[in-house]
Amino acid sequence: MASLPPLQLAVLCLLLALTGRLRAEPSCIAVYWGQNGFELRLREACATGYYKYVLVAFLNQFGNGRIPQMNLAGHCDPNSGGCTFLSGDIISCQQDHNVTVMLSLGGARGNYNLVSEEDAREVATYIWNNFLGGSSANRPLGNAVLDGVDLDIESGGAAHYDDLVRYLKAYDTPERKVYLSAAPQCVFPDAHVQPAIDTGLLDYLWVQFYNNYCQYSPSNVDTFVHVWNQWVSVNVSKVFLGLLASPDAGSGYVAPDDLINKVLPLVKPSEKYGGMMLWNRYYDLINNYSARVKDYVCPDRRLYSIASTLLPSSAV
Repeated sequence: MASLPPLQLAVLCLLLALTGRLRAEPSCIAVYWGQNGFELRLREACATGYYKYVLVAFLNQFGNGRIPQMNLAGHCDPNSGGCTFLSGDIISCQQDHNVTVMLSLGGARGNYNLVSEEDAREVATYIWNNFLGGSSANRPLGNAVLDGVDLDIESGGAAHYDDLVRYLKAYDTPERKVYLSAAPQCVFPDAHVQPAIDTGLLDYLWVQFYNNYCQYSPSNVDTFVHVWNQWVSVNVSKVFLGLLASPDAGSGYVAPDDLINKVLPLVKPSEKYGGMMLWNRYYDLINNYSARVKDYVCPDRRLYSIASTLLPSSAV
């Protein structure tokens, strides 16, 4: 085998080192946590190393004069001060495991909607003071500062969520960014969060490719790809493939082997592909889904883009 010139050899050594570093980075998986008391502690989820994003679900009552309330299923009661211990978990996730922790609004069961721009402003102010960088005497999750806000809006209409994300984004500072995301159904456009998406202010979309006609199946590949291509055409930084972590979680479960060999090759070529979102931590825990797919989920372009930039095309 012919030897490489010194420069190419040095670059290849650098790429090998970078490959190791890339593999050591946090996963490209987002997961919803908070809707099953048997899914273990938040800090335990982060300590697995499976997740880059954890979405704490849900703030499921807000807007139209309602007193905001949070539901964390069997974990604790955040509305009576029973969940402030989670502050330590959140900080551990952020500092020890480099996990982005976000508050998720909405959910399938809740009492929420926004009736005016002023209503959106008031909700944004509440979220800032009680979960983000503001201050309040009664922060439901304690003094930890969450990294951002997710919209999993599944009822109550679409009105004024564009105003909400504008007000939340206004809290961005050079020192601390407020990340914003949404979890639309795969049906395009989404019936509830499309106006918020269309602002161009969201960082991530976790598109729910389950419980719907656009979910993946071997007989539905064309529809799946068509809808995926619609979502990656919107003005957002990264789009994540939302899947169920267990067949018990609903309709549209994709087995790990099918994900790796059949589905990921369809979505990874997009420059906006960011990884995978799972519903939810409990189902992931009982089915061990992330552990089986985490090494295949991240975008491949990180290493390839370095190689194509530094090496002649004949050497890549």
